[in-house]
Amino acid sequence: MSDILIGSADGQQQRLLGAMANRHGLVAGATGTGKTVTLQVLAEGFSRLGVPVFSADIKGDLSGISAPGSRNVHVDDRLQRIGIDDWAPDGAPTRLWDIFGESGQPVRTTVADMGPALLANLLELNDTQTGLLHLAFDYADKQSLPLLDLPDLEAVLNWMLEHRRSLSSEYGSLSPQSLGAIVRRVLVLKTDGGEVFFGEPALDIHDLMAQSGGRGVVNLLDGRRLMMQPRVYTTFLLWLLAELFEQLPERGDQPLPLLVFFFDESHLLFDNAPPALLEKLEQTVRLIRSKGVGIYFVTQSPADIPDSVLGQLGNRIQHALRAYTPRDQKAVKAAAQTFRANPALDTERVITELGVGEALVSMLDEQGVPAVVQKTLIAPPRSRIGPVDDAALAALRDGSPLASKYGEAVDRDSAHERLKKRRETLAKETSGKAEPEKEASLKRSRRQSPAEAFTKSFLRSFATQFSRFLVQFLKQMLKTRR
Repeated sequence: MSDILIGSADGQQQRLLGAMANRHGLVAGATGTGKTVTLQVLAEGFSRLGVPVFSADIKGDLSGISAPGSRNVHVDDRLQRIGIDDWAPDGAPTRLWDIFGESGQPVRTTVADMGPALLANLLELNDTQTGLLHLAFDYADKQSLPLLDLPDLEAVLNWMLEHRRSLSSEYGSLSPQSLGAIVRRVLVLKTDGGEVFFGEPALDIHDLMAQSGGRGVVNLLDGRRLMMQPRVYTTFLLWLLAELFEQLPERGDQPLPLLVFFFDESHLLFDNAPPALLEKLEQTVRLIRSKGVGIYFVTQSPADIPDSVLGQLGNRIQHALRAYTPRDQKAVKAAAQTFRANPALDTERVITELGVGEALVSMLDEQGVPAVVQKTLIAPPRSRIGPVDDAALAALRDGSPLASKYGEAVDRDSAHERLKKRRETLAKETSGKAEPEKEASLKRSRRQSPAEAFTKSFLRSFATQFSRFLVQFLKQMLKTRR
């Protein structure tokens, strides 16, 4: 069957249909209510269907999906209550990725591929600075200056800063203060890990859509350090989503998605993104399903997701929410209203009473219509709950077939090198012109000015006349004495 068993509600199994998986979804719930385990159930389920998965591993505990789980009394009890008779421990083929290149394959992209809009968000630029960054990209493109890494971007910005007067005819006034501010932000980004993220070889998104033994590969991005830099995390995920949208062809409706993308801690995507970027994200979510990509947002409350995005999430799994404050109560009410009502269920009340591993579930049926919400006992994953040990992680990292492709960074000729050569050429040309000018100046210094010539001629004439006078005077004195 091309579906994933989610769990059981009153003896009726709840399943996510493969043909509806690219209609996107939501996994929500307070901390400690079972969201991560549900994400694991979905991810390994897609893998068994041959669908590759990408997810950030925020807390470092999703790596257990690579190893078989184990049976115990709690698992057996849940299997019996749900009616699962074919459960067997099973790990999914897994690849580890890390923007910092430490715990997994390095993830890189070029500055040019990131583009000025996402990069401006990453650098936290204001509108004026964002406009200048767009001009820098335009200048680099027209001057054949490839922007691959951050030194390339620094070189172009510094060149524009030095030559802003000559560039003003084409680009208007270029504020040195704003250009300088962008350069400083780039420097900060370098020290925060951007130096290893920007460069080559850049990530080929098709490497995320691999299979192994007929199973979809589960790609896990180490998110532990990234969570300390949420803007880097969200910008990377937005870039990856944009790359998928731009590079993948239209597929239309298919029995299974091409790739499933999990946005864990997805509230971070919407907390810091400027309005223009949010609009782009909403548009991408709406259109990317036609490329065969399913997006699943994992967050604490549906209120974390803008309504324009929330309305596009057809498959819903809601774990418990707490209603301790008026704000919490409002969030519970809003979450209950996102489901198709079940006359036999007080959804708003049940959300606050769910136990760990229980959830309110509503999946799309064959016609794409949301089913009525059901209180569901979530199935146990077949893989290990919790992380694998360091030795297993090292084996996954070192055994990756992509290790040779992405292991070593490549620094090819680009903007930084080309502008350095341009500076050297200009310096030689300036030096070559200076020597003749210096010689001419020395020659001019040897020539006498008219005033100098007159003075010297006058002095020579005076000296001659004075000498003659002196001789005549002395002769006359001698005659007088005789």
